[in-house]
Amino acid sequence: MRMTFTRAILVLAAGIVLSNTAAAQTPVYKCVDAEGRVEFTDSSRRGCKPLDLGYLPPAAPRASAPIPAVRPSSPPPAAAVSPAAFPRVDSAQQRERDNDRREILHDELRSEEKKLADLKREFNNGEPERQGNERNYAKYQERVSGMRDDINRSERNVEALRREIANLR
Repeated sequence: MRMTFTRAILVLAAGIVLSNTAAAQTPVYKCVDAEGRVEFTDSSRRGCKPLDLGYLPPAAPRASAPIPAVRPSSPPPAAAVSPAAFPRVDSAQQRERDNDRREILHDELRSEEKKLADLKREFNNGEPERQGNERNYAKYQERVSGMRDDINRSERNVEALRREIANLR
């Protein structure tokens, strides 16, 4: 189906009219020439009528509260005080929690290192044994690639656990 030039202009103009950005920037006029062709434009000419697009300009930004001036001699702001009903943990209990966390992280590290050692042993320096269902070399290569990915992931996990343990107090 072939679209006439007038229809193309009409569709384009309708797109501009419906576009919020175009409506926000400038008024839109509907012009009808002597032959009855309709044109939408952003400039007013003879025979053009402004369109009411029902667009309301955005509200002017509200002035925010003035920022108080900071005097150089003023003391630094006090640390945030927790509410009176906020639960507190005594230092002995916190130390116990930290020790539990350290123990959990060490357990995770040991299990991840064991997993890494098993993966490397099975990987056999890039030449793992072929399995019975891997007569096709592409299947074997796919499994080897997956093994490499597993080893890399496990090495990253070990590094992350070691960093976490080093960051403990």
